[in-house]
Amino acid sequence: MKKRYMMKEQQNNRTRWLHLRLTPDEFERLQNLYNKSTCPKLSDFARKNLLQKPIVMKYRNESLDALMTELIQLKAQLSSIGNNFNQAVKKLHTLAHISEFRHWIMAYESEKKVLLDSIDQIKKHIQNLAEKWLQS
Repeated sequence: MKKRYMMKEQQNNRTRWLHLRLTPDEFERLQNLYNKSTCPKLSDFARKNLLQKPIVMKYRNESLDALMTELIQLKAQLSSIGNNFNQAVKKLHTLAHISEFRHWIMAYESEKKVLLDSIDQIKKHIQNLAEKWLQS
């Protein structure tokens, strides 16, 4: 049993060299194709191509990429809106000694919480989408 395994192993050893010269453009094209594949080494990629074996290529959904770009921008804008709202409410708290503002501040504290909770939920959804996008 052990002999058979050894014989098979010896038959699979690659003992022949193939020397190949490429122009810089050819090498760049080969490298770009290799980068789009799931092959662990360039030699594996080249061997599969030469022997006409199937190659698994990475696939990116361009529409999902565009969506992620938009969502990242939206996340940044939401953070900015939340920060600006917080700063405005803090500024109004300094005017709390004026009775008219005291009532207004109390009314908008609950709205502030709703806004910031909504922003946090949207950020979490964007983060979940980003994680799924990175796995694709």
